[in-house]
Amino acid sequence: MAEGVGAAPQFGRPAPPPQTGWERLRELLRRDERQQYPEETVNILKSAFTGGVVGWMYGGLPAFYQARKAFIERSHGELFHNRADAVQSAHRAGLRSFLRYGWRWSWRVAAFVTIFNTVSTGLSVYRNKTTISHFASAGAFTGALFRMHLGLQGLAGGVVFGTVFGIPAGGLLMMMQKLAGETLQEKRNRERRELYEQKLAEWQSRLSVTEVLGQTESNTQGGPEVERARESRSY
Repeated sequence: MAEGVGAAPQFGRPAPPPQTGWERLRELLRRDERQQYPEETVNILKSAFTGGVVGWMYGGLPAFYQARKAFIERSHGELFHNRADAVQSAHRAGLRSFLRYGWRWSWRVAAFVTIFNTVSTGLSVYRNKTTISHFASAGAFTGALFRMHLGLQGLAGGVVFGTVFGIPAGGLLMMMQKLAGETLQEKRNRERRELYEQKLAEWQSRLSVTEVLGQTESNTQGGPEVERARESRSY
């Protein structure tokens, strides 16, 4: 009985692709039949990781060389056991600065990239199209969010900086998608349509098989009854 209840939804007509913006946004947080998140969500996570690595290199490497150089300049009068000890001490000083300043830049860049991509992707998914205004709006929002603690002047500066950053970044992403033959939204819509058509064809196939089996069973059960009716009339 439990199996029958669980199997019932399999014979229902497959749900069509999401038609509204809110339905498409909710789909970003759901896994598909293969337990995988949508490509847009995966791209946001990948960009966050990449931004963190780039930020760490950007902030950490200059700090490493500067701290190492400063240590060497300060330690001319210090005594070391040998040359290797002096080199290791300089490297340890540089490594401490690399970790400290690299982390400061890493989480900031990762957060900026994550918020920027989340807003731009959300706008594109909600409106079901990709335009340069989505990236400009995402950049303005992210810049304002990062600079709002500096007051009205900082807020305005963040909006300008974010917009200036978002327009070329969005233009580059759109150009790369165009070179690939289709935008991410066009690819997503095509995959949704193909998957729905496949599920619909499978559902129609199962439905036709079910109807044939039902007709066959009906004919099988009706055969003996017809024979008994004929025999009763013959008597």
